[in-house]
Formats: sequence, structure tokens, C-alpha cells
Amino acid sequence: MPDFEIKEKFYLNNEPFQIISGAIHYFRVIPEYWRDRLEKLKNMGCNTVETYIPWNFHETQKGKFNWQGMHDVERFIQTAQDLGLYMIIRPSPYICAEWEAGGLPAWLFAEKGMKVRCSYKPYLDHVTDYYKVLMPKLVPHLVTNGGNIILMQIENEYGYYGDDTEYLDFLANTMKSLGVNVPFVTSDGPWGLAFKNGQHPEALPTGNFGTNCQKQFGVMQNQMPQNKPLMCMEFWAGWFDAWGNPFKMRSVLKWNKKDFEYTIKNGHNINIYMFHGGTNFGFTNGANYYATLMPDTTSYDYDAPVTEDGRLTKKYYAFRNILKKYKQVPDVTFSTEIKQISYGKVKCIQTADLLSNKDLISSPIKSHSPLSMEEAGQSTGYILYTTTLKNGEAPQNVMFNACNDRLQGFCAGKKMFTAYDKKITRGIHYKFPFTLLDSKVWPLNGSSDAEVQFLVENVGRVNFGHKLVKQKKGITDDVIINGHMHYGWNNYPLSFDEEQYNTLITRANWSQGSSAQSKNPAFFMFEFDAKQTGDTFLNFKGWGKGFAFVNGFNIGRFWDKGPQKKLYIPGPLLKQGKNTIIIFETEGKRKDYISLDACSKA
Repeated sequence: MPDFEIKEKFYLNNEPFQIISGAIHYFRVIPEYWRDRLEKLKNMGCNTVETYIPWNFHETQKGKFNWQGMHDVERFIQTAQDLGLYMIIRPSPYICAEWEAGGLPAWLFAEKGMKVRCSYKPYLDHVTDYYKVLMPKLVPHLVTNGGNIILMQIENEYGYYGDDTEYLDFLANTMKSLGVNVPFVTSDGPWGLAFKNGQHPEALPTGNFGTNCQKQFGVMQNQMPQNKPLMCMEFWAGWFDAWGNPFKMRSVLKWNKKDFEYTIKNGHNINIYMFHGGTNFGFTNGANYYATLMPDTTSYDYDAPVTEDGRLTKKYYAFRNILKKYKQVPDVTFSTEIKQISYGKVKCIQTADLLSNKDLISSPIKSHSPLSMEEAGQSTGYILYTTTLKNGEAPQNVMFNACNDRLQGFCAGKKMFTAYDKKITRGIHYKFPFTLLDSKVWPLNGSSDAEVQFLVENVGRVNFGHKLVKQKKGITDDVIINGHMHYGWNNYPLSFDEEQYNTLITRANWSQGSSAQSKNPAFFMFEFDAKQTGDTFLNFKGWGKGFAFVNGFNIGRFWDKGPQKKLYIPGPLLKQGKNTIIIFETEGKRKDYISLDACSKA
């Protein structure tokens, strides 16, 4: 069987092997395009592909796993092997990756006292259960078993998070006990304690950085075991975008070229992060939290050598030309035909209001106090809370002790307020007034009970830093209405998964036309006929905030604050004949049409 060793260099079958890798996340690319993206990686001159494995993508509920379709990581690994590519797998329970909660399942946070990424036994027990399912799927693909996996990572940037060496021991020992016998790696920024704390005696330390490779490799070498190969596990040749950024993030190509050539020329090892970024479909985007909550955009283009929709960039050809100076670079014939098609304007044909359809599309959970998303058995999406003020009590103001992330309040069929992040609480004495209520819309004579509704959106769990354990979403404490605690709630989970989508289509009361003048959260249905299918982009200019289904597939969130202006729709999601798009919009900013464009540029 083949063998892979770490000495002063990497050795494959006793021959020196320079790792030239690119990151492609199978979970951000539809399976129909996996081969295309991998062929383009090989054609650029890479010999290896790297991917994370997000725990929450596979174990969506405790003990319930999904390995089908986009979740079929073994198919992705086998496709890479069929093309002669080796693999680096990073299956740490935590991956960061600008992914929801860094890959940690939301159901972990429903457990009282949960501690993650440390030697907390309940957490370790969950990791063990997960690895007992995951590792048997990876072990047959190890290079030592005739497969193509040459390296496995035991944790991800752990030096930025903690210093629990027993936890790192646990991860390494658990993987070994389940049959993993290829070399281990860790990856951290090469600066100070971050690099030191993330190391493990059985793993090769690797670095994550994007500029000045010569200097960074020198910094690493001074903190590593002697006579070991140097590798940049994440060569940041671009960067990700967050909603609200003033512009799309771009790297400086001349710096990228200088650093990439230095690394290749000097025999160091490199993994381009990202080679192809792909898309945060559905509600899978993560967020960062420093001064405020900054959720990442749906597009994970990353200014990568291959764009979100698979086009080759100047960066791609620049890296390929550098590799051709030092390596044999194959000319690969791309086997997947990809077209870009503009379908033009598509008229809205039906509308369904959320508040009036809530009982038709979701089953309420009754509770004394509001339930968090996790307590309601939900991970992502939205959750709607309703309650009734009895005996004619008119709502005058409301206070929230704890609520995440984005809140909208309604009463008497009108939107009262919208609040985000820290502005929801603003200290315990802040009260949201129901300023739009008057005698014309609300009887104040004690003759009617009032239903108040609060819609809360999880905009994306933090994926980096020490807020990982503070990720409960929705209303997570009692609500104070008119100066007193209010009890008796209905909690409506709105995860908008496949089952709820089908319920929405078949059970909601749809009305003809667009009702674009409505301000309440609503669903808008569009239909168009396609004579041929191809990649296209949903231009959401004129729309506020929400997400979109394409033939039942959640292609992700939109938000008019930018910088992203269009949502990518891969061609295989469409079909010849009738196609259905449903948009959920919450801000009252909408048109009676959408546009499907062939180009991603605004």
C-alpha cells in the first residue's frame, strides 16, 4: 500500500512530495459541479485538495445523520481520487470556515452548562459518538488503505481559543483508535501563543497567513520541531465578505503572485484558501463578533482563483503560469458543460402573508416563557413568538432581557419596530414603544384582547472566538410588557427546511398578485419556463431582506445593505419547463418582479 511520511520533507512512497493544494468545500458546491471544480484545480497545477467536514452539516439532530447529495463526502473524496488528486481532510469538531457556529451543532447549545472545545465530558461524549460514525467513512480513503487522504487535522486554530492539551490528546487518540493512521497536522496563525498553544506532539504544526510568506515561514520555523517541512495550511489569497461591508473584499494580485512563487520556488508546501469558495446556501453562513455582530454574505466567493460560479480569473492564470515554471502542469479537458443564461424579468404571481398563515405552515409549541430556537428543537432560520394580552390590556411598551439576533415586533397587523443585536436589549431599562397604536387601530376600552407577535431571525452563529458558547438564538429570557413579566406564549419554529417548504406550498393561503405594497413579512411566488438550463443570478435590487427558494432549494439570504447584490443559482437547480422561485421578505421592500441575470456583476 502507498505510504505518506513526514521527515525533513513530505514523502509519498519514499519520494519527496511538495504539497500544492487548493481548498474546495464540498458543502458549498452542488455535487453536479464537484468534478468541474476539481478538474480546474488539477489544471492549475495542484496535486492536492483540502476540505473541512462540518459536524452540523451531517449530524443535524443528535444521532440523525445525513450523507446524501451535497452531504456525500465520500463521493467527493472518490471524485478527487479518480482525478489523481490527494486530499487533506480537516474533520475537527470545530472548523471556523465562516460557517454557522464553526460547524458545531446547535443542539449542543440546548444542553445546560455545555462547554465546547475542551475536556468537558458531555462534549467529549458527543464528539466520540460523532467520530464513531464519521471516521469509518474516511478510513477506507486513507492513503495507507489505497485511498488519497494524506493528512488529517486534529483541531482548527485552537491556539486562538484555548490551551487544553488533554482535549487535543483526546482528539488524536480517538481518531487513532478508529483507524486513522496517516500523519496529523494542526493549523494556527504563526504568531506567539496562538501558534504554540495550538500544537500537539503527534502533529505537524502548519501556519495560516496571506501575505509576506518569507517572513511568516521564518517565524514558524523558530517555533517548530527542528528539521520538519514548512506548510501554509491557509494561504489567504482573498478574503470573505460580511453584510454591511462598503465593498467586496479583494486581494492585491501582485502580492499574491510574489508570495505564491516564493513558496513554490523554495520547496515549501501550500494550500490556497480558498481555491474555490462557493456559496453559503440556506442558512449556513457564520458571523464574526467584535464591536458588533457581522454575519457573512451568502456568497463565499473569497476573491478566489475560481469564482463562485466556476469562472477562471486572472489570479487563476497567474498561479498556473508560476507553477508551469517549476512543475509539470497538465492540460485538463473540462468535462462539465456550464452555460450562463439570462432569463430576464419574472413577474410575481402569488403572495402569502406570514402572520396570517403561521398556523398553516408551523405547529406552535406552547410554553410559559418564550423558548429559544434550540429549546424548540430548531437550529437555523426564524422563529415567531405570539402572545395575548387579555382583559383589554393595550400594549404600550416591551423590554427584552436577552434576544438574538434580529427582532421585529407586530401588533394589530402593523409592524411596530425592528432591532438588531445589542440594540434589542440596550440595557434593562430600554423600552420599545408601540408608537403606531392609536384609537383608530386599537380599541382601548377593554373590549378586545391583543395578540402581539415577535419575529426573530438567526442571522448566523458566530464561528470564531470566545462567543461560541453564547450562541442561543431567539428570545432566551422572559419578556417584560407594560412593566411586568408576561407569561403564556406560542412558539412557531420557522426553519424553512424541506418539510416546511412543502407545507408552505400546499397549505398556505396564497392570493393572486404581488401585494408589493404590504409591509409585513410575506412570501412571494414567481414562475418561469426554461427552454434550457444554465447558471443564472437572482438580482434582488429593490428588495429588502430575506432569502429565496429555487424549486425548493434554499439558495441563501439577501440583504439590500450589500455588498452582495445577486444570489447565485447553479444551473442544475433549474429544470426544463416550469420553475418556481419563492422569496421571503421581511422589511416591506419589494417589487412585483425579480430579474434573473447571466452575470454576477451588479
